[in-house]
Amino acid sequence: MSTLVPSTLVLGGARSGKSSYAEGLLAGHGGRALYVATGQAFDDEMAARIRLHRDRRGPQWDTVEEPLELAATLDRVLDPARPVLVDCLTLWISNLMHAGRDVEAETGLLCEVLAHPAGPVVLVSNEVGLGLVPENALARAFRDHQGRVNQRVAQICARVVFVAAGLPLTLKDPS
Repeated sequence: MSTLVPSTLVLGGARSGKSSYAEGLLAGHGGRALYVATGQAFDDEMAARIRLHRDRRGPQWDTVEEPLELAATLDRVLDPARPVLVDCLTLWISNLMHAGRDVEAETGLLCEVLAHPAGPVVLVSNEVGLGLVPENALARAFRDHQGRVNQRVAQICARVVFVAAGLPLTLKDPS
């Protein structure tokens, strides 16, 4: 695993191992890490997924659940002494769209915080642009928002890693 830099974006497809990889980056830090969870349990299946993530992390993590106000939350919690993991930008975008929020404006606020983070932050996001073009307008809008958010966050982050089949491929590194 790599050492922490001010900001890291971990991309990958569904079940690629991106969350486990991101958690591993923070595990080597030694202290308590903060997990900012954007997912919401609207059904039993999602509740089970959230439990699985919590169980895998264990008790050494503190958790803040924040489905919408990600930029403000990061601005409040980032600290040089404690790394933060955001999992994930994909659900955050979905939440913003569901709430009728302006995804571009919210992304701008997030990018302002990430431009000069007050502590180390690792963000997890799905790469959804490698598959078929969705058949409906809402799904296409989501895919387009996701792609633009990933591009903007990748430009700002010091390190960007793509995970496929549990294997990390570094796309951008400060060294």
